[in-house]
Amino acid sequence: MSIKILPKLGQPADTEQLVECTKCSGKTSHSVLAIVDVRGSEGDHRYSFDWHTAHQLIQCLGCKTISYRVVSSNSEGYYQDENGNTVYEESEKLYPPRIAGVKGLGDEVFLLPQKIRQVYEETLTALSVNTPVLAAIGLRALIETVCKEKEAEGGDLFRKIDSLVEKRVLTPVGATILHKIRTLGNAAAHEVKPHSEKQLSLALNIVEHLLKDVFILPKQAESEFADDA
Repeated sequence: MSIKILPKLGQPADTEQLVECTKCSGKTSHSVLAIVDVRGSEGDHRYSFDWHTAHQLIQCLGCKTISYRVVSSNSEGYYQDENGNTVYEESEKLYPPRIAGVKGLGDEVFLLPQKIRQVYEETLTALSVNTPVLAAIGLRALIETVCKEKEAEGGDLFRKIDSLVEKRVLTPVGATILHKIRTLGNAAAHEVKPHSEKQLSLALNIVEHLLKDVFILPKQAESEFADDA
């Protein structure tokens, strides 16, 4: 086995990659600030397996957020394009993990009660690292934690969600939507059923709106209009 490590620091400004950003909406151009290329080869003169991993420190050209990108390929993963050229397939990993269309609450998360914030952040991480069963269970746990924080009544989550309507924390329409997410979480917990990335992203978006309406906006309003009382 032979391995070569080739560090390349201070890449020129025109070295860019189109990457999903943790803060901006969708994919944005990222400048590659530094690269460490790791190349290896295994085998003998009859057969060899070659691989390449590029470790990149990248920065979004929009919001300037710095993150980490790993791109890997090997001599066994390739295909022929329409012109007959050999194209090697690449796998990409981004750190911190992220998912298209999901930005999270950002700094607003610190306006949430501590227990809710903890469950929310764990659920967001589960979704970002592509663990759909855990993400769905986390969404259900997040609703359960909101119910507990608001002292919802009832022996199960179904009744507790309805109790939030009686307490005017939720609208009836909002409760109907939360019941769908509750069912989604039940299927993940009891049947180990993975849901699609699109379903989970939408469910998280709905729960984030709930968290903003119930916890974040009231605190922001209290802070901004405190002198007007």
